[in-house]
Amino acid sequence: MKIGIALGTRPEIIKLAPIIRECEKRKLDYFVIHTNQHYSYELDKLFFDELELPQPKYNLECGFGEYRKHVGFMSKRALPILKKEKPDNMIILADTTSALGVALAAAKANLTMSHVEAGLRSHDTKMLEETNRIVVSHLSDYHFPPTEKARQNLIEEGVDEDKIFVVGNTIVDSVYQNIELAYKKVDMLNKLNIEKEKYFLLTAHRQENADDKERLNGILKGLELVYDKYKLPIIYPMHPRTKKMIDEFNLKIPDGIKILEPLSFLEFLQLEANAKLVITDSGGIQEETCILKVPCVTIRDNTERPETLEVGSNILAGAKPERILECVDVMFNKEKNWSQPFGDGTTSIKILDIISKLK
Repeated sequence: MKIGIALGTRPEIIKLAPIIRECEKRKLDYFVIHTNQHYSYELDKLFFDELELPQPKYNLECGFGEYRKHVGFMSKRALPILKKEKPDNMIILADTTSALGVALAAAKANLTMSHVEAGLRSHDTKMLEETNRIVVSHLSDYHFPPTEKARQNLIEEGVDEDKIFVVGNTIVDSVYQNIELAYKKVDMLNKLNIEKEKYFLLTAHRQENADDKERLNGILKGLELVYDKYKLPIIYPMHPRTKKMIDEFNLKIPDGIKILEPLSFLEFLQLEANAKLVITDSGGIQEETCILKVPCVTIRDNTERPETLEVGSNILAGAKPERILECVDVMFNKEKNWSQPFGDGTTSIKILDIISKLK
């Protein structure tokens, strides 16, 4: 059996790393096709090097672009590769532009597809990722949701139950595999002169926040309130997208926020594991903080990770300043006794075991 693996963004590299490692361990015939969606050393090549992964066999060099053109460009470049390689099963992850672009090419090439992290739903179709994940689901032949809730979403959309396999989330595998590696390779607390649980960690880059002046300004004002009350530094590895929009909107970055260039996964993971609290609009980081037992405040109005809300590791704050402070207050001294709903760290093994038996 030949397996194809598609990726293109930092979260995809991180979440598919355990599957790539398991393919290597089993000496499987596989290849990786990288759309290069992030198109910067900091956000892709560095992750392969740092996580000690083999470089992708194919790099589509698609970079950024207008959404509809971007999807078409990725699909057009992926199609001849997929026709040449003819994998028996094409693994597509989650909900990115890369996932949709390669999935469309795989469908056109009449390939069998497996959707990893299937069934996540925010139920907000204004989110680009929601559209992507729904379309990828309905192009795919087999579905690997992380939880029973995600499985139920697929069933409600008419997916054949016999083609759904609840396996957990590969992010658990990745965190477990890489947390010790992080402590061996990096020392971010000393580098930044900060102490364990005496800082907040921030990420904010999603389109609905970064491209909306009112929401972005509300988030910055909320962070100002948080710093004024707690006087703990807010460490912010800033995505280029957010930096660009802050400049365009002529917004002021409040005191107390320490801006960093984008970090490697191991650097970020170490900061995440030692933070007092994480403020984010990232879906993956909602999962990671739940696994790491670090309280999370999500600066969004909804989430496709409702399990984190249910177990109490996460709270939705939206983008209103006072609400952000209120949610930080709730989570600041949160007991870290929640259960972790995303699996036991063997998801990649389960996925490959199942794929190897599929007809």
